[in-house]
Amino acid sequence: MSSQDLDTAPAPSPPSARGPGAAGRTAPDPAGCTGRGRAWLVPALAFVVTVLLGVAGLGTPERLANGGYTASGTESERANRLLADRFGGGSPDLVLLVRAEGGLDTARARAEGRQLTLRLARAPGVGGVRSYWPGGAAATDPALRSEDGTRALVTADLTGADRDAARTAGTLVPELTGHHGALRVQATGPAWVSVEAGRVSQRDLVRAELVAAPLTLLILVLALRSLVAALVPLVIGVVAVVGTVALLRLLSYAMPVSVFAMNLATALGFGLAVDYGLLLVTRYREELRTGKPVAVAVERTARRAGHTVAVSACTVALSMAALLVLPLPFLRSMAWAGMAVALLAAATAVLLVPPVLNLLGTRVDRWDPLAAPRGRHRTRPRAPRADSPAWRTVARVVTRRPLYYGGGCALALLLLASPFAHVHFGLSDERVLPAHTEAHRTSQAIREGFTSRAERNLTVVLPDVDVADDRAALSAYERRVAALPSVVRVAGVPAPTSGALWASPDGPARAARGDRVRVAAPPGPGAVLTVTGPEDPQSRAGRDLVKRLRALPAPGERLVTGRAAYLSDTRDAVRGRLPLAAGIVALTTWAMLFLLTGSVLLPVKALVVGALSLGTSFGLMVHVFQDGHLREAVGEFTVTGTLDMTMPLLMFVIAFGLAIDYEIFLLSRVKEHYALTGDNRQAVVEGVARTGRLVTTGALAVAVVTGALATSGVTLLKLLGTGLAVAVLVDAVLVRGVLVPACLTVAGRANWWTPAPLARAHARISARTGLDESR
Repeated sequence: MSSQDLDTAPAPSPPSARGPGAAGRTAPDPAGCTGRGRAWLVPALAFVVTVLLGVAGLGTPERLANGGYTASGTESERANRLLADRFGGGSPDLVLLVRAEGGLDTARARAEGRQLTLRLARAPGVGGVRSYWPGGAAATDPALRSEDGTRALVTADLTGADRDAARTAGTLVPELTGHHGALRVQATGPAWVSVEAGRVSQRDLVRAELVAAPLTLLILVLALRSLVAALVPLVIGVVAVVGTVALLRLLSYAMPVSVFAMNLATALGFGLAVDYGLLLVTRYREELRTGKPVAVAVERTARRAGHTVAVSACTVALSMAALLVLPLPFLRSMAWAGMAVALLAAATAVLLVPPVLNLLGTRVDRWDPLAAPRGRHRTRPRAPRADSPAWRTVARVVTRRPLYYGGGCALALLLLASPFAHVHFGLSDERVLPAHTEAHRTSQAIREGFTSRAERNLTVVLPDVDVADDRAALSAYERRVAALPSVVRVAGVPAPTSGALWASPDGPARAARGDRVRVAAPPGPGAVLTVTGPEDPQSRAGRDLVKRLRALPAPGERLVTGRAAYLSDTRDAVRGRLPLAAGIVALTTWAMLFLLTGSVLLPVKALVVGALSLGTSFGLMVHVFQDGHLREAVGEFTVTGTLDMTMPLLMFVIAFGLAIDYEIFLLSRVKEHYALTGDNRQAVVEGVARTGRLVTTGALAVAVVTGALATSGVTLLKLLGTGLAVAVLVDAVLVRGVLVPACLTVAGRANWWTPAPLARAHARISARTGLDESR
């Protein structure tokens, strides 16, 4: 036998693998037909449950809403709540842009404008309205008039949570927009953005599924060389997606769930389920090729690969759990959804695949579309080799010169990550929607036509000040605010339910001289100032203005809110909790990999390499979505010059979980061969050869599923889809194929070193849980 034959021949099963008493057992039916009637029970039950879950998930999209991108429990949130409760103000949920034929101040325009305002104010679910055309004898509000005098604004505060506000907007906007006499009305605002985001994401989800499912099947067929084998992971993925949709509906009763959770959770659930199904099918076919009967092959697959799936799913879920400590409702809802989806995908694969394999028996290798015909008959189906000759060659080359190849790979990853060094974080707004949507077009028109647009304003709430008694102190404070750098205008805010406060209508120059217009004061204490700041509220100048306002002495308690304040508070809140989140990811991942491998060093190496591999995606996010390069490659989107700060966090935990997923696949096989031979380098080569095709096939499937999100019109989904697809492909090819084998080779026997107390603890845990796959 040649050395090549020795390298590619299946490893003999050690006697201990059969377990005690194996010799006395009756050999199972080789065809896998024994108990065939009972074998249908689990798949049949799974079909019924899937149908019921599909029915339960039908109403899921209506229960989702947009929002939750800013930190909770901050000063800006408290100020906004106080504005709404005491002054009838706060950030509006719905904004109507109104153009009047013949001018805004004609008798017809005023009458129809007031009628529109009254109709909106009387609608169910509307808590308060502010309009350019107020009722009664009140004068028009110049702050709600465009610079050219052709358009005006009507804003509304909607009652209830984000989901309730979106439902109200979905009912009101179609009735209020369009032509109404001399008025032409368009809509935007957070509530209408939520409605349109839901509609666009649902259309994108259908398109992504239509693209992803056939491509995934094609990849699996080409990799497994069998249509029957390829259908097993695909079916598991479909079952997981149906369960995911029902699961999201269940979660929506306990917490607000993002409108984008449907797209991301179904993509993640489908990708993980296909990965786990592929691992189980691959291991089962490998067991069959060693001559084992079907029942024994299924049992060994469920025990060895099933344990790997369980550890992988727990690791992904624990990685997602790190988001729970961050004070962002959007990330918390995505964390719960991701944790549940990972466990659901694993449960579906572990519970359903073994019975299906037992039913299929040796027929799992049938219908190879690549089999060459011979005359009128095809050749006998022949499954691909258990190992990959190409990946075996790569592993041998890398392990001969590990420092050279490993160092070069690490340097390449660092260079690709370098654009992330100039990342500029911001908050998402209506510009995440396609440019043709009404909310995006209307907001852009407001941004271009109104100087005092809401996003530039910071609101200062003075809850304990008495406007009449503390007039001098208020005047002095107003002058100090107007004198701050980058302040354009300072004005009072009218309280819709109790009259206006007081105002400085002509900018900082007159405000500094104390020229004010005195109008009716609200009942009880409290005053409000609106400070118009820099053109870009998410710039450094905007954040600096927030800091100066909060440091400026004020007459009594002072609370600052507004877009720049929300950004500043959210950045500070995330920065304060980020070390805890990172610690949770590191500790839980180390613990799960230690349980799997029994090594102290391997989990640490996995953490470092996993973090390094994600730098590529982070650099890509900045290069494409912040800086606006390569837009033609991913499709049109609006470049804002910022990245939503939730996206790197969300992408990190998902991509890191997937990276550790592939790490587990590889390490479990390396450990298994090291336990048999004691040769570290040969175990690394064998592990890469045995998992190379599996990892690359799984990564391609996940890249197709997540990359389908890149076709979305929503920038957040496009960013996540592109970033995750790049992350899994880079991890599967460069990291698992080059960097990890190089690191394992350099470490040598140190890979498997464990202090004696930890070694004893691991042995006890392995004996109780069956995590030791070398047995």
